[in-house]
Amino acid sequence: VQLQASGGGLVQAGGSLRLSCAASERIFGSLIMGWFSQAPGKEREFVAAISHTRDYRQYADSKKGRFTISRDHAKSTVYLQMNSLTPEDTAVYYCAAREGSLVKRTPTDYIYWGQGTLVTVSS
Repeated sequence: VQLQASGGGLVQAGGSLRLSCAASERIFGSLIMGWFSQAPGKEREFVAAISHTRDYRQYADSKKGRFTISRDHAKSTVYLQMNSLTPEDTAVYYCAAREGSLVKRTPTDYIYWGQGTLVTVSS
């Protein structure tokens, strides 16, 4: 499975961005999809994840109410809508995928990774 993330950029605090991640395989519909972030000098951390049926989502506490994960099976794409961005959201954002039926929050539970897209929020 190849994942291609896009949509990062520079935005002012309070602004919005939408990240996209396109998957190469027809099995997209059976994959759990997640987003992770990694700020300079920090470990990769969980942002959000969505079940393959779209009826279950999880968010990091710091992102709840501001970020929304969604997926479009017809386009084999997962999205991360990010609103009310703050400088603390500045990081490289990675999409990831795992097989199975459980939504997980740990990076090591995901076996497929995109290349990352940089989000920079200025104050």
